[in-house]
Amino acid sequence: MKQLLIPSLLALLLLGCEEKVRPSVLSGVSSTQLPSQESWGSTITFTDSGIVKAIVNAGHIYAYENTRITFLDSGVVVDFYDELGAHTSRLTSHKGSVDEGTSNLEAIGNVIVTSDSGTVVRTEKMFWTNATQLIHSPDFVHITSPTEDLKGTGFESDHNLRNYRIFKVTGTAERK
Repeated sequence: MKQLLIPSLLALLLLGCEEKVRPSVLSGVSSTQLPSQESWGSTITFTDSGIVKAIVNAGHIYAYENTRITFLDSGVVVDFYDELGAHTSRLTSHKGSVDEGTSNLEAIGNVIVTSDSGTVVRTEKMFWTNATQLIHSPDFVHITSPTEDLKGTGFESDHNLRNYRIFKVTGTAERK
């Protein structure tokens, strides 16, 4: 009985080692059309002298070999921090990209920036310039706060939304 059991177990073991997943070859697709790096549910942290400036989370992050751009999609969330490392605001968008050379960020699609003080900016495209720590948009923006409801085309602000400018503005604001 043992003489039959050992060869049977050995045969099952060898059959179980068969290659189950075989890499598929995509016909008509060049390697330059495929990302060289990809990750899902990932985080990118931007720091300056050991202080966190921004943390980017995305459902899907990918990059191509011959570019210096990292692409983000499947929901992008960026948390901004001040010079002391305290949280100041959050940006959300459908997708975006990060320039690896400058660490500048572009957010695209249903962009919403919400400050911890309650100011909300809505637009379709927003940029964050790392060197100046400013967010800006050339597109239509809608800003709401406890005292304002403003709309306009073109926008620039610090990322905590305390000091902002709207170009070609329309809307209402309370006088202080």
